[in-house]
Amino acid sequence: HLQLVESGGGLVQPGGSLRVSCSASDSPGDRLDHYGVGWFRQAPGKEREGVALISSNGENAYYGDSVKGRFTISRDNAKNTVYLHMNNLQPVDSAIYYCAIGARNPVMRADEWPIWGQGTQVTVSS
Repeated sequence: HLQLVESGGGLVQPGGSLRVSCSASDSPGDRLDHYGVGWFRQAPGKEREGVALISSNGENAYYGDSVKGRFTISRDNAKNTVYLHMNNLQPVDSAIYYCAIGARNPVMRADEWPIWGQGTQVTVSS
């Protein structure tokens, strides 16, 4: 089945910005534009938290309360990629960021999403 690959994580100072990407595997027919996509994050010792969701056509987006006004989810279906633009990052945003597909409804519950990438580490520190 379709495989997801996250990229773009790294170390950023508080107040800084970062963009992480979620792409599908290169196999023919693996198209992300068939799916709504969710971004989630998990910090050490904490549960996986829903960050942002986007519909398959990009017309609808949803955000977790902790990131509203700072993060933006977008997609470029021509590039088979979904992005998470993160602004005004704070140390509490440090986590492994994962993208996921396959949920029947746009919900922030991680257990509703069956297919996951391997994650990309985001660290916010001075």
